[in-house]
Amino acid sequence: METENIEEEAQREAEEASSSRALYEVKMKFLGRTGKVTALLKGMREIAAEHRPAFGKRVNELREKLEGMFSSLEERMRRREMEEKLAGERIDVTMPGRRRQRGALHPVTRTAYELIDIFSGMGFEVFEGPEVETDHYNFTALNTPADHPARDMQDTFYITDSILLRTQTSAGQIRLMEKKSPPIKMLSPGRVFRSDDDATHSPMFHQMEGLVVDRHITLCDLKGMLDEFARAEFSSSSKTRLRPSYFPFTEPSVEVDVSCHICGGKGCPLCKGTGWIEVLGAGMVNRRVLENCGVDPDAYSGFAFGMGIERIAMLKYGINNIKLLTENDTRFLEQFED
Repeated sequence: METENIEEEAQREAEEASSSRALYEVKMKFLGRTGKVTALLKGMREIAAEHRPAFGKRVNELREKLEGMFSSLEERMRRREMEEKLAGERIDVTMPGRRRQRGALHPVTRTAYELIDIFSGMGFEVFEGPEVETDHYNFTALNTPADHPARDMQDTFYITDSILLRTQTSAGQIRLMEKKSPPIKMLSPGRVFRSDDDATHSPMFHQMEGLVVDRHITLCDLKGMLDEFARAEFSSSSKTRLRPSYFPFTEPSVEVDVSCHICGGKGCPLCKGTGWIEVLGAGMVNRRVLENCGVDPDAYSGFAFGMGIERIAMLKYGINNIKLLTENDTRFLEQFED
């Protein structure tokens, strides 16, 4: 009678199992090492000797019947679960495919590559100096002693009294001139740091300095090179003009304007109606800077220029706030996909 009750209970619970895992747990409940059928076999010692053969036969028949039932149900359960899995993973080839978002170069990176390509085509070699600089390379060797008023033009992030985050990549010019004798034609791109923050300035931005040192270099060579740069970067009709300015490491020094590539010099909101846009600073290398690097200023002369890569990118792509370049807003960056 007890075996019949166990059989009915096992059949009922096995039919109610909703997954392979649940069916396995039911099977272990009855046929496992501590299951009910196993418990019946272990309890045979308590049955009278004359009744043991019959009882043992009934228990073995129950075991075989339950094993067959569970084997059949397991096969049916596996088949059903496989069908459900295949149905869930079925691909409808008639549905439109998912659009994969393509990456693109950041406008600052794109502009930097363009500038490097332009000046490399003119024979410039690329030199990258360290971002953590000494006061000597960042200021003193560039004709900016400790009490020079030009230091007030750049709010510097000092690490120690003599170690700082570079405020300009011009420091790379000094390092190269110390190692290499003229002729020199180098380009130094990289990050620089200044304590300045508004719509057109950032505490961290990218700059690109250029230096040419050789015999008989004049301001005319600088002007010709800048004209070529403007035509390559902005438009084939771009022109440049030089305005007197001041930098401690160049003499004479100039601010460089380029004719507006939007209005062609006629006047528009971008150029504020003037037809010109300021793009960079430049000048002839100061004699003292050459002397500081062991270059004879009577035998050699040179010119240097420096531009903010973010500023060039903002002008070229019509970006009105420098913070857009660092906020990582994908809606903004997607506009620059190829």
